[in-house]
Amino acid sequence: MGRRVRDRVEAEEEVSVVPGVDLLADADRANSWFLLVEGTPQSHVDLSDPGYLDFSYVRRIAHAVDLVAPEGEPVEALHLGAGALTVARYVAHTRPGSRQRAVDVDAALVELVRRRLPWDRRAQLRVGIGDAREWISARHEDGADLIVSDVFSGARTPARLTSVEFYAEAARVLRPGGFLVVNVGDGYALRHTRAQVSTVRSVLPHVVMTAEPGILRGRRFGNLVLVAGHRPLPVEELGRLAHRDPEMARLVEGEDLDRFLSGHSPVHDAEAKDSPAPPTDLF
Repeated sequence: MGRRVRDRVEAEEEVSVVPGVDLLADADRANSWFLLVEGTPQSHVDLSDPGYLDFSYVRRIAHAVDLVAPEGEPVEALHLGAGALTVARYVAHTRPGSRQRAVDVDAALVELVRRRLPWDRRAQLRVGIGDAREWISARHEDGADLIVSDVFSGARTPARLTSVEFYAEAARVLRPGGFLVVNVGDGYALRHTRAQVSTVRSVLPHVVMTAEPGILRGRRFGNLVLVAGHRPLPVEELGRLAHRDPEMARLVEGEDLDRFLSGHSPVHDAEAKDSPAPPTDLF
């Protein structure tokens, strides 16, 4: 992670009672915590400042949050994959009055976050337990301005959340001017990401991608963020925000994105696979 954590002797409250889950205090920021699942950093939250986002890919997700509606205007947001609710806390902080729902399959993890990392109870945020695909399929048509898909089992996104059929359900729920934001973990040849772009674009015609240059060049494994919608996206603004980030990222769109696809076709349920596992020494 490149950041220090307090050891368990100094902070007894860091000890997790959920198998495979570690909750570690950030020694560089007061009242801030890292959530790790099976050794993979899943979330960072600053309980005193929900507007602070430590992970660069989360900041790029937040760029879409900032542009999905006029500044400060409340939105209806759905979060597939709850984690420590970093993005949901950011939405509540920057867009007061937003109505949000999140879902996670891991009830014990959700209860740990609810108990040890409580969010502002004034926020209109409900967190449910269940399968993300079944959950989004049960939502009403045109029910969300923002859908964030950030589901990982350990360090991999399950295959059933990478297919045309899954994204078609998300597109059905997304309002005409809304954004679907997808966190993709990939590296090297980026074959999975190329297929994901093609898959998303088969149901939502407007798609852009942001990533750090080293990841785009295949030099290392990391997170790529897709933003998609029924209507044209604020490409210039998203690109400007990505470029100005402390860990500068590139935005890929239009003909550059066409070339990036390199002939990859949309993925359907029958051939969908889990996203690639990161190198064992990445974290």
